[in-house]
Amino acid sequence: MKILVVDDDLELAALIGFALRQAGYLVVQAADGRAALQLFEQERPDLVILDVNLPQLDGFEVCRQLRSRAATPIMLLTVRAGEDDQVRGLDLGADDYLTKPFSPRTLLARVRALLRRAGLERAAQPHHQGDILLDPEAQTVAIAGNPPVRLTNLEFRLLHYLLANAEHPVPFERLIGQIWGYHSSGDRHLLKQLVHRLRQKIERDPAAPIYLVTVPNIGYMLHARAPL
Repeated sequence: MKILVVDDDLELAALIGFALRQAGYLVVQAADGRAALQLFEQERPDLVILDVNLPQLDGFEVCRQLRSRAATPIMLLTVRAGEDDQVRGLDLGADDYLTKPFSPRTLLARVRALLRRAGLERAAQPHHQGDILLDPEAQTVAIAGNPPVRLTNLEFRLLHYLLANAEHPVPFERLIGQIWGYHSSGDRHLLKQLVHRLRQKIERDPAAPIYLVTVPNIGYMLHARAPL
């Protein structure tokens, strides 16, 4: 399940992203209205969490344009508590309205409720693609019918994101942001160590990987099937 978070407050966006990732969601983030619209077309998220006060285009205009394109659930975030603003947001097609400040627990509860209403929230199902069977419930991976192997939280988060983007190179910085968030100790050295540990679990020969490969000067890519 992928969620687009749009907020120009990077500290708050990082906290929201961290809470969502800990709950098992994939997260993509934008800091202004125009970037949000572009990222929506690229990523096709299952839900959008959208701040009202944005540069470029405000959240109301972004909401209007998103709703003209898709029925994706939209949650508006704002410091505005006035009824007129809430009515305006709902009239433009928003599905829910959360006033700042809010707790991560409240946000997650509202996210789950929105996804349930949209018929999207369900028990985590195993993700089978090519040779790879990723089980979110057990947090294990099985390769080409071999016995499942337990993954750490970070290993699971990395493999989950790479599998969602299988056969496409994912830049280093995008992976770092997805795994550790904006303001963290994550860097390329830690990412390299994490990739090394994951290869020990999914590759027949970790020194000559065929699934999780390095794309020079760009990042990493996951092949869902072993090459013939």
